[in-house]
Amino acid sequence: MCPAKVDEGQQRGFVIPIGGGEERINDPVVLQRFVELCGGDAARIAIIPTASMLEETGPNYEAVFAELGVESAVSLPIRTREDAALPEYLEALASATGIFMTGGNQLRLSTILGGTAVAQSIRRLNAVGVHVAGTSAGAAIMPEHMIAGGPSGALPNEQGVTFAPGMGLINKVILDQHFSQRNRLGRLLTAVSYNPFASGLGICEDTAAFIGPDDVLEVVGSGSITVVDPSELEHSSMAEASSNDSITLIGLKLHMLSRGAKYCLATRQATPA
Repeated sequence: MCPAKVDEGQQRGFVIPIGGGEERINDPVVLQRFVELCGGDAARIAIIPTASMLEETGPNYEAVFAELGVESAVSLPIRTREDAALPEYLEALASATGIFMTGGNQLRLSTILGGTAVAQSIRRLNAVGVHVAGTSAGAAIMPEHMIAGGPSGALPNEQGVTFAPGMGLINKVILDQHFSQRNRLGRLLTAVSYNPFASGLGICEDTAAFIGPDDVLEVVGSGSITVVDPSELEHSSMAEASSNDSITLIGLKLHMLSRGAKYCLATRQATPA
């Protein structure tokens, strides 16, 4: 699923995957940047807490965004696929300048939202300039292909990752969250080795990739983003591997990007801050 078409005269909104564990109180640089992008004190944020099983998740984020000075922040407690067609939720999305998807379980998020009116609305709104951020599971669902699971570890292997369809807000990207904290390099390498069409983004906690309409991402936050660039991949042994075999990958590029560094998804060029 590719991103929704942008009509002539329109500009796509930012897509902002966050690695989870974003600071919300002491120095909420990621959330503050999101709020500023959405209009600052005129920002209207719609929160989708569907990935979480905790009823307090939505109200907690309402309080966080209120503390950051937004005009309004409203949680849409979408718990079933029927909820994802309710007119009042679609109206709340339509009036938002920013949409925020919380963490939790990305398969819960995809099975409830996938193909619904809410998911279609999010895609259309992003295509007309509404900014969409997601943390942890809310970040995982953003690409065309979502990592649904896989073991931790530093090395790729034949059974290292499970995919599911994502929301398709961005393509040419496979991403993983809580990256260094949960030692997920191996499963990101595995994911990229399946098809080197996409760059891999491993996003640490309290760190976000602010991906603009020009396909350039900027790193914001206290951690780093690991970029796996397979554009010069010479060999992958994935096709010949047996169950649990280690994988040979030759010619991969690896970039470690910290605050202010940028990476173009189209040209695969990385630049320092």
